[in-house]
Amino acid sequence: MDRLSNTVRPYAWGSTTAIPELLGTAPTGEPQAEMWMGAHPGAPSRLTRPAGPGERPLTDVIAADPERELGPAAVRAFGPRLPFLLKLLAAGAPLSLQVHPDLTQAQEGYADEERRGVPVDAPHRTYKDANHKPELICALTPFDGLCGFRRPADAADLIAALGVDSLKPYVDLLRARPEDGALREVLTAILTADPDEMAHTVADAATAAERLGGAHAPYAQIARHYPGDPGVIAAMLLNYVQLQPGEAMFLGAGVPHAYLGGLGVEIMANSDNVLRCGLTPKHVDVPELLRIVRFEATEPGILRPEASPSGEELYETPVDEFRLSRYVLPTGGAPADLTAATPQILLCTAGAPRVGEADLAPGESVFVPADETVEVAGTGTLFRATVVV
Repeated sequence: MDRLSNTVRPYAWGSTTAIPELLGTAPTGEPQAEMWMGAHPGAPSRLTRPAGPGERPLTDVIAADPERELGPAAVRAFGPRLPFLLKLLAAGAPLSLQVHPDLTQAQEGYADEERRGVPVDAPHRTYKDANHKPELICALTPFDGLCGFRRPADAADLIAALGVDSLKPYVDLLRARPEDGALREVLTAILTADPDEMAHTVADAATAAERLGGAHAPYAQIARHYPGDPGVIAAMLLNYVQLQPGEAMFLGAGVPHAYLGGLGVEIMANSDNVLRCGLTPKHVDVPELLRIVRFEATEPGILRPEASPSGEELYETPVDEFRLSRYVLPTGGAPADLTAATPQILLCTAGAPRVGEADLAPGESVFVPADETVEVAGTGTLFRATVVV
């Protein structure tokens, strides 16, 4: 078992206080958006082993002996790499409105851009790798987001209440077309509208949303951060979701979503593939986006953990690349054996649990290689990230 040293990413949308408060450190004044735990090449966790040459990236440790670190079953299933990335995510402002491809779409898109010679670091590059990126966010504080399309009639009512004349054609489309056609046509129209005309529409919509408040308040907030952005209108097509601490939301392929604010534990397949719909200065590939998005109204399913006799509370998802669970360790409770044939990252978010020989504070984490004996005790909250094989 190895204590991890992790990188905090300073994205502009990050909270300046949430991660420092969890870690018990002083804020720097700069945004601290995500703390990455895992073996992503962009910011791998680091560890030091007693017999090793000092601090090493987890990517190098796994590459040196994949079967020892990950276990034979995980290597057979996912190759010689850790297939998930665990994060602390602290949103102080809305993130971009986005979707992720499924595995086939990612493989095809990546191969196409490779054939066309698009540099992987080019700003107009869409596919950074050939993997899909399902993800799960679990709230540590009240957490606001957008997830999946509303029923077109409900979106029409929300937009119509703004009383903005230039939005009336969208309202008519949402009320007149079949569901998938309505959503596709309106999102296409929003993303391909004249930028200057759309900026005026967004300004008028933002003014009305500020005045109305209530169900419109989240969109007024979005517009304050992204004035004139067509994503403000696109966001009104989506379900608004409020998670309470301990609740989670799964985001599968093709489902448009955005995080608006709050602190949470996020886990995802180890990929960088994001197609943006708005609320961003970055490249928006409209044709490819429209190919990937699933144009169907959905209820944003809020996940609550399912408890087992062992004390493990599991967040069920339909993917194998990651498995997230939680242990809320009571005072005086019996130790729990977490030994597994798969690799694990254990993250403390409250209290002072003892993991093996290590006492963890909030925000601290450890990597546990496959088949290594590990027992947890003490008091606190511990998140467990592993895989399904």
